[in-house]
Amino acid sequence: MPNNSTSNLADNLTVALIQQTCSADKKENIAKTIELIRQAQLQGAELIVLQELHSTLYFCQTEDVTKFDLAETIPGNSAEIFAGIAKELKIVLVTSLFEKRAPGLYHNTSVVFEKDGLIAGTYRKMHIPDDPGFYEKFYFTPGDQSSLNNPFAQGFEPIQTSVGKLGVLICWDQWFPEAARLMALRGAEILIYPTAIGWNPEDSPEEKARQKEAWIISQRAHAIANGLPVLSINRVGHEVDESGISKGIDFWGNSFAAGSQGEILAQASENKEEILIVNIDKKRTEEVRRIWPFFRDRRIDQYDGLLNRWSE
Repeated sequence: MPNNSTSNLADNLTVALIQQTCSADKKENIAKTIELIRQAQLQGAELIVLQELHSTLYFCQTEDVTKFDLAETIPGNSAEIFAGIAKELKIVLVTSLFEKRAPGLYHNTSVVFEKDGLIAGTYRKMHIPDDPGFYEKFYFTPGDQSSLNNPFAQGFEPIQTSVGKLGVLICWDQWFPEAARLMALRGAEILIYPTAIGWNPEDSPEEKARQKEAWIISQRAHAIANGLPVLSINRVGHEVDESGISKGIDFWGNSFAAGSQGEILAQASENKEEILIVNIDKKRTEEVRRIWPFFRDRRIDQYDGLLNRWSE
């Protein structure tokens, strides 16, 4: 029987990954981001992806209740600004905002804007870390599954756009193969990871290398296991720990795009602001899944144990 299914993703799609530093001035950060978006669009980008929490410093290095003042509703002021630039430039734009959902209820949320400026969908970060320098459980509630009454709570659901179905996940999500697999099973055509990850300046060079390589390998593995291109966008630069307890974080950049066999298509530096332009060949997914038929050979009758926290 012929397969008559079609995709909304063009065979060749030019995407831009924007890797930048951030300051304590939110307005300054947004203005710089918009200028970088304009530059990326002039280079032909139709899909532009920003790093995690791009409008502020990475405030999760400390637990400080005043930082909740940085959050905004969606729609809200920042959402309106990014909707406007998406509409003006006729691009699909993947943003990352600190969302105030209700009093005392906050999320780390990716908002995807369509070319007409409307919100195509949102994704609320599902896996929330709690480690030294990354105290996100203090600030963020995990995302919840979609429902008819709340279409913005999308769980592991791809977001349909004019350039395809985007499997948007966020940072800590990138370490979990289950998240990538669920996005792929639900039809995602690209996996996208806005990220804020870096080194403890006191780590040894050997430890820093191990961490960075593990981060890259894990996401390349998602590309391979699911036959999908991956876009990973990290911030760059040193950000201080306002509490003074630690020496802050050196965000390691290295934003990259991988093809559907895990091959590196483009990669940024570890210490510079960059606009990474890359061409995504949609046809590769079909070709790769034919020669590596992982979806065909999945033993779904034997995977019940994955729903357990641990198997004794």
